[in-house]
Amino acid sequence: MKRIFILSTILMTIISVSKSQEEIKLYPHGPKDNNGFTVNEVYQRPDFLTKISEPRMYTYLASKDSANGTAVLICPGGGYVGISVINEGKLEAEWFNKLGVSAFVLYYRMPNGHWSIPLEDAQTALKIIHQNARKWNIDPNKIGIMGFSAGGHLASTVGTHFKSKIQRPAFMILGYPVITMDLEKTHKGSRINLLGNNPSEKLIKLYSNELQVTKNTPPTFLFMAMDDKTVPVSNSEDFYKSLLNHNVPAEIHKFDVGGHGFGMRKKGIDADKWPDLLEVWLKKENLIK
Repeated sequence: MKRIFILSTILMTIISVSKSQEEIKLYPHGPKDNNGFTVNEVYQRPDFLTKISEPRMYTYLASKDSANGTAVLICPGGGYVGISVINEGKLEAEWFNKLGVSAFVLYYRMPNGHWSIPLEDAQTALKIIHQNARKWNIDPNKIGIMGFSAGGHLASTVGTHFKSKIQRPAFMILGYPVITMDLEKTHKGSRINLLGNNPSEKLIKLYSNELQVTKNTPPTFLFMAMDDKTVPVSNSEDFYKSLLNHNVPAEIHKFDVGGHGFGMRKKGIDADKWPDLLEVWLKKENLIK
């Protein structure tokens, strides 16, 4: 009976995702490189997908009547082993739609030690959004990125490693993110899954995004809980300090209670307030009316 319930829950999750407007494969003819997985994708939990090797994104376009031109690419978290597709993806996308913001949930490939692959997928997704901006009623100058946990590391990598205007997000939204690869402060599982067991010092510094901030890093909204036992809060705090040191507009919200992975689901805790605070910030940045 328990197995039937789990299978039915997974089926409902798949159906709910399919109701989004469109699935877009990032590489219609397949990616040039691969992450080494030879098995199919697996739902480890009803809303947690692992072993991703088929990169894609799902569109949640704001209606023509409400669209304000702003768009956001959402990178769910999961320790670079999988992604929380509902709590850190679909729910946020639907929330953005209510604000007139188009959203895209990214199913990026798990690195499996191939450290360049998630960044490649995120940059490709941004390129596709830019290419279709007019068709989707999106302002090319208002395309941002959002990420949670390890997805926050990916989002902050996109925001600090860009090499062209199209690759640079207009803003970043980071929820309880992994930022650094410093062994003393990072989430060790994310580091191993991204960089492997014995990364070079050069690679560690390259993907410690608090060290990669410049004056051109996009404006950033950060939030996390002080009782997070999974990702040290110093990840967010150090990144925030680095943003301020480079005169990048930034806002950080620290909640006493929330733990890790609270996402969008209301739990009657302090961290439930983050969407309201984000809405205020989006208005302040002239991203929504």
